[in-house]
Amino acid sequence: MSKTGGDEQACVFCAALADADQSRLVLFRGTAAYVILNMFPYNSGHLMVVPSRHISTLGAASPAERAEMMELTSLAEAALNEVYRPQGLNVGMNLGRAAGAGIVDHMHIHIVPRWSGDTNFVSVVGQVRVLPEDLDQSAERLRPVFEKLGRQ
Repeated sequence: MSKTGGDEQACVFCAALADADQSRLVLFRGTAAYVILNMFPYNSGHLMVVPSRHISTLGAASPAERAEMMELTSLAEAALNEVYRPQGLNVGMNLGRAAGAGIVDHMHIHIVPRWSGDTNFVSVVGQVRVLPEDLDQSAERLRPVFEKLGRQ
């Protein structure tokens, strides 16, 4: 059983598109996918690109969905570089529980800004998160950049 309960109604990603409380985390909406802040980030600016359709694998995604997810990942890279100026980015997917997926039934791509000497290791070792800003501050900083870059 996944965090989504195998049910679109219980899926946090599906709810983010419909629920006003969670939609505050949505930074940019495309046609077939969207960009959302991770509610439990490893670093400030930790984003996810999520297909709007409730699917669990790349194979289940249409070519148009896969293309838009990659375009939004590129847009996220540009927005994070403009706002946070990281020294690097982790970009990746965990498909399936054995691969580390926290939400198994709705695939997503993580984009995590990284800096030399950042405190990311504390999440693994200490079971805590160290963030210099809260999610609302991250959204305030990133949303206008996504709007600007998304129009280009």
